[in-house]
Amino acid sequence: MKKIIFVPLLFIMSFAIAQSTSYTEQFRPQFHFSPKNNWCNDPNGLVYNNGLYHLFYQYNPFENVWGHMTWAHATSKDLIRWKNLPVAIKEENGIMIFSGTCVVDKNNTSGFGKNGKPPMVAIYTGHIENVNQSQNIAYSLDDGITWTKYLNNPVLDIQKKDFRDPKVFWDNNKKYWVMLLMLSAEHKVQFYASKNLKEWKHLSDYGPVGDTAGVWECPDLVQVPIEGNSNKMKWLLQMSQNATMQYFVGEFDGTSFTNENSITEIYRPDYGPDYYSAISYNQLPKQHLPTAIGWINNWNYANKIPTTPWKGAMSLPRTLSVKKVNGNWLLIQKTDPALNSLRKKLVTIPDVSLTNNKKIFPAKSTQFELQLSITPLEKNTVSAVRIAVNEDTYFEIVYNNKTQMLSADRSKTGTGDFSEQFKKMNIYEKKIALVNNKIDLQIYFDNSIAEIFVNNGEAVFTFQLFPKKNNVGIEVVSKNKKTRFSNIKFWEIKNIWK
Repeated sequence: MKKIIFVPLLFIMSFAIAQSTSYTEQFRPQFHFSPKNNWCNDPNGLVYNNGLYHLFYQYNPFENVWGHMTWAHATSKDLIRWKNLPVAIKEENGIMIFSGTCVVDKNNTSGFGKNGKPPMVAIYTGHIENVNQSQNIAYSLDDGITWTKYLNNPVLDIQKKDFRDPKVFWDNNKKYWVMLLMLSAEHKVQFYASKNLKEWKHLSDYGPVGDTAGVWECPDLVQVPIEGNSNKMKWLLQMSQNATMQYFVGEFDGTSFTNENSITEIYRPDYGPDYYSAISYNQLPKQHLPTAIGWINNWNYANKIPTTPWKGAMSLPRTLSVKKVNGNWLLIQKTDPALNSLRKKLVTIPDVSLTNNKKIFPAKSTQFELQLSITPLEKNTVSAVRIAVNEDTYFEIVYNNKTQMLSADRSKTGTGDFSEQFKKMNIYEKKIALVNNKIDLQIYFDNSIAEIFVNNGEAVFTFQLFPKKNNVGIEVVSKNKKTRFSNIKFWEIKNIWK
């Protein structure tokens, strides 16, 4: 949970915002979750219980900028279509409700359950601005609708200003709860254990390692399957740093984490500018792949993006696995299969080969899924896919066969004047090798959000872009030599709010 400048209350503005929302505003995502109004950031307390996926998240109930952090709440039966619910855990007595975890305490280890009803327990950071961060708990006996804060909070306080974002899960081998916490300024993940969610013992630290350029936040640790061998598992540790994320893969023995990847390379779950604070779901059904959701925005310009009456959205749910490539473990992320239920009629576009030319697709939309393969047919070929096209404005995904670089560029989308930082953060790239002589792309575009999955989830790029209303075109381009674009499939995507 990022700490930024506090903004005063504007109650009149908040009332006007609450009355005006309709989920039809310009730039409003239609198949990504966003709150009806006001500011949101980190997903919190992702947990499955009684047939529902719960999404709690950082929320300002008063304004469309950061401040007055509380936990808002939404639920879904399929991780795709969401129902907004009342605010869950409120800021009180100068203590904001920062990021954290939710668990269903099935064995009532906490003692909060009543009449055989297991409690849902939230573990969160209580934030006192510029003074202290401590770990607190609250419980619910009605599936997360109403919450009671524990009278003896905080349950863990080491008297530090940067000690936050608990991730908690049950270790079935050790028979205790494990909690990860960030010593943010020190670039350390701390591990704690508890039998009852109330009393915590320090186990170990991990770090500093990898990307230490920014403060560490939002740790997440989850066991994930190995691609092609789902009976074998590895532990995935993800974390956030200011405006990006990194991950490690290895083993966790209930006490400490051991990284098995090279420490000379930084591994990112997302190579774009707008994916942050992703965490995985707790207590999913056994047949459900581990799944994470991240916040779509960037702290460098988050308060300034031109959306109203809301700011911030959640990523599409991503299933998680790993595979070994060149001796290191690579995170594989794919969209949850439930997303396919939102597809409208399939449009299949014939293969096309181009030499220093472009092809405009008949499909036009700002709310779609597009799949295609790029095959360079000569050396040193530069090929591109463009969306949100109107004349000389577009968002562009480029593959350079000589350098093996895949890049994405929003500098030509025609907007960005709302923030100098936004304009500086336009082009992102990652070295990606051809697989069977081609690059496979799966592109989701949702009015102001693009999520690009490369080579079946080996890399992902997430971008916010704010095109004009008539930027609805799609085209492919061979910028010099010959390229074949093939396996082209297009679906418009339904609106989840109707």
